[in-house]
Amino acid sequence: MFAPAIVGTGTAVPAFSYSQEELLEVFRIEDPRIRSVFLNSAIERRFLTLPPEGADGTRRMETQGELLAKHRASGIEMGARALQACLKNADADLEDVRYLCCVSSTGFMTPGFSALIIRELGLEHNTSRLDVVGMGCNAGLNGLAAVTGWAHAHPGQLAIMLCVEACSAAYVFDGTMRTSVVNSLFGDGAAAVAVQAGPGARHEGPSVVKFASCIIPEALEAMRYDWDDDHGKFSFFLDREVPYVVGANAEEVVGRLLAGTGLRRDDIAHWIIHSGGKKVIDSVMINLALSRWDVRHTTGVLRDYGNLSSGSFLFSYNRLIDEGVVAPGEHGVLMTMGPGSTIETALLRWPGGENARDGQRREL
Repeated sequence: MFAPAIVGTGTAVPAFSYSQEELLEVFRIEDPRIRSVFLNSAIERRFLTLPPEGADGTRRMETQGELLAKHRASGIEMGARALQACLKNADADLEDVRYLCCVSSTGFMTPGFSALIIRELGLEHNTSRLDVVGMGCNAGLNGLAAVTGWAHAHPGQLAIMLCVEACSAAYVFDGTMRTSVVNSLFGDGAAAVAVQAGPGARHEGPSVVKFASCIIPEALEAMRYDWDDDHGKFSFFLDREVPYVVGANAEEVVGRLLAGTGLRRDDIAHWIIHSGGKKVIDSVMINLALSRWDVRHTTGVLRDYGNLSSGSFLFSYNRLIDEGVVAPGEHGVLMTMGPGSTIETALLRWPGGENARDGQRREL
């Protein structure tokens, strides 16, 4: 029996991107405190679908219904492109997809993206599917756990996880510091990953060895959606203590991930960490004793895209693969964090190398 392996990835973003300075001008933000939040975020540009302009040239505030329509339309468009890019990378066709898990937290609708994407792209009507909704930025690894489980139970068949996050469909512009922190951070994007188990896998990508989770119940309210009666919209809240809560628990969950594998932290060659924000990245880096080099792709994605919620880690994974530095038999750790508060991790092992085959026999 072969462990499920990543055989392809793909990403997509909206057509237009904006610098933080441009966004401050678009929304005519003059408050120096809010301007400081935008300009000290370690973010240079983000891809967004902005509200339409009013007659006076200002951006009209969207209703909750319009935001949900943006979530649906933008999500289908980005998601379809990301999935097609993933299949191309995996040398696969639409008819090869047997399982589709869609992940999103930027809007709520029934049926979910899995059914809409199946119709949009003409996938087989007997494609198994799952929608993971409302779990936040950590949810990419929750979805990947489901996809690898399905692939393990169906050797040779192709399973896809698709993260679709139209974060601009979850913005509230009311001039407060609470909403400004969120508005300064998140960007729109979609990312897909193809997983397959068995000797017929299309590419020799890394096998997904195991997962480990950590929920921090005392920080349950630190990241949440609230209903804003004044604006008639959902409003996302981020507690200022989030980076420190995540960092303080990172070592424990990584220890649990590596337990029983014979690996230590310094055996991990590649760290793919969710681009949650500058302070979050710094806190995780300090608590895990990582270098700036270890988190180069995490910080690069934050700089160029902002926080892309559940799909952020796949943008970083793509950069690692494109860099071409992975050696046979090396190990990597994926880490995401989000509401709960929750930290999710996964251990990857690239094929080849003297220890990789022995490790696979031990695992299976």
